[in-house]
Amino acid sequence: MRQTVTIVIVNWNSGALLRECLAHCLRQTVPADAILVVDNASQDNSLDGVDALPGVTVMPMERNLGFAAANNRAIAQCTTDWVLLLNPDAFAEPGWMAALLAAAAERPNVVAFGSRQMQHGKPGILDGIGDSYYISGQILRDRYQQPCRPEDLVAREIFSPCAAAAMYRLDAVRQCGGFDEDFFCYAEDVDLGFRLRLAGHSSWYVPDAVVWHMGSATVGGQHSDFATYYGHRNLVWVFVKNMPGPLFWPLLPIHVCMNVASFFRLSRRGQASVGWRAKRDALRGLPAMWRHRTLIQRAARVNARHVWNFLSKRIFSG
Repeated sequence: MRQTVTIVIVNWNSGALLRECLAHCLRQTVPADAILVVDNASQDNSLDGVDALPGVTVMPMERNLGFAAANNRAIAQCTTDWVLLLNPDAFAEPGWMAALLAAAAERPNVVAFGSRQMQHGKPGILDGIGDSYYISGQILRDRYQQPCRPEDLVAREIFSPCAAAAMYRLDAVRQCGGFDEDFFCYAEDVDLGFRLRLAGHSSWYVPDAVVWHMGSATVGGQHSDFATYYGHRNLVWVFVKNMPGPLFWPLLPIHVCMNVASFFRLSRRGQASVGWRAKRDALRGLPAMWRHRTLIQRAARVNARHVWNFLSKRIFSG
C-alpha cells in the first residue's frame, strides 16, 4: 500500500529561499500528497506567489510561534502517514523523498528518518548526517562541516534526525506529544528524537536522501545571538526532561561542568551576556521541565542501558 506524505515548511522572513525550496519540492520524482507552508507572521515578501503553486497550502500564523509550535500546528492538520519537515533554506535533490519512503518501506519499525545534509555552496562538505547526543548533554550534528567519506554513504541507526530535513511517522509523533513548544526553536528535534527513543522507537539515516542546507540563514547564522540563546538554553532542558534516572544523577555533574565550560567559550566569543541569559532562563524553566520529565520517564518503554548504548561517550565537541 502506498505511503502518503505531507511536506511541512516553517517560514519566517525567508525571502527568495522559500520559493527555491518549494521549487525543489515540486521537482521530486515522487510527489508529495500535500505541501504545507506555515508562515510565522513574516514581514518580507517570501510568500509572494507561493499560494499559487500547485499543491501548496499556506497556513498563516498571527505571530511568530517559533519552529516547534508552527510544526505542531501543521502536524495537527496532517492526514497522511508521514510528515516530512524541511527548512526553507534546505534544497532537496529530486530523489530525496523517494529515498526516504524506500527506507521506510524497508524498515517498517523505524519512525524517524534523517537525510544526508550537504553544505550549500560547498560541494563534498557535509552539513550533517543526524544528531549525536553526548553524555554531557551537548548536542552535535554528526559529521558537520566534514568532507563526505565512503562511510558517510552507509545507512545506519542514529540518535535522532535533524529536523531541517527529516521524515516522521505521523502517529508516533502525535503519541509522543509532538514538539515541545516551550523550546520555541533549536534542539526541539533532539528532544523529540529522545522521547521517541524512550517510547521504544528508533531513527535511521538515509544517505541517498540528499539536501543542500544553508543553515540558520534567516537568523544570522549558527553563532548569532538568537541561535546561541535558544541552543544553549534548550540543551539544558533536553537533558533534564529525558535522561533516564540511572543515568541522570551520575551524569549531572558532567552536564553542569559542560554548561560552565560552554559559558566561558561564549565569553571568549564576545557572547557572555547572551550565554548568561540562556543559562539563567534554563534554570527558571526547570520546574516546568521537571514536570515534563516525570511524565516522560513514567511512560518510558526502554531502560537506561538502551539509552546509554546510543549516547556519544564524548563530553565536549572540542
